[in-house]
Amino acid sequence: MTTDLQRIFTFIIEIDRLKAVLRKTKPVGVDRYENSAEHSWQLCLMAQLLVPYANSPVDVVRVIEMLLVHDIPEIDAGDQIVYQGPSEARAAAERAGASRIFGLLPEPQATWCFSRWEEFETRQSKEAIFAYAVDRLVPTLQNLQCNGGSWRENKISLERVIAVNSAVGLACPSVWDHVHDLLRQAADAGMFRHDVPT
Repeated sequence: MTTDLQRIFTFIIEIDRLKAVLRKTKPVGVDRYENSAEHSWQLCLMAQLLVPYANSPVDVVRVIEMLLVHDIPEIDAGDQIVYQGPSEARAAAERAGASRIFGLLPEPQATWCFSRWEEFETRQSKEAIFAYAVDRLVPTLQNLQCNGGSWRENKISLERVIAVNSAVGLACPSVWDHVHDLLRQAADAGMFRHDVPT
């Protein structure tokens, strides 16, 4: 019992390092990049609030479980802007990070964390699809609020933003319709003209 408890403590201290993993998005009204731990917290709250908008019923507890662990492998792999697209090397680094970090836990907690992370990554369940939609939605809202934020910094086109974030529509069609309208309004206002200073 004491050994298992110490392994849980070791894991909790290890994941404290997620607070040092900087993302490419800035919090609204703050001139610094957010960290992955802040991001995960905000997603969990957003998921709870968006359940009524899901296109089919979801187990929100399972969604939140995935959102709590989905970025933990970034402790080893770092963050990557989603608009760069997936790569085999990136996927391998995240899987290795998941194995190492979740492996700090005793069973059954280690398997539980890894399975929730893997469910999020493969997006084979409706809960994982919903969780991924929320993961895409929050940074989109932040960038809209921050005059394009990381989109402008990285010269991401409106078309690329729509393509990557359209996953929101798979889980919450009415939410995506609204966000798509916001993106079009932002484009009309010049947000995606990357030669204009931010």
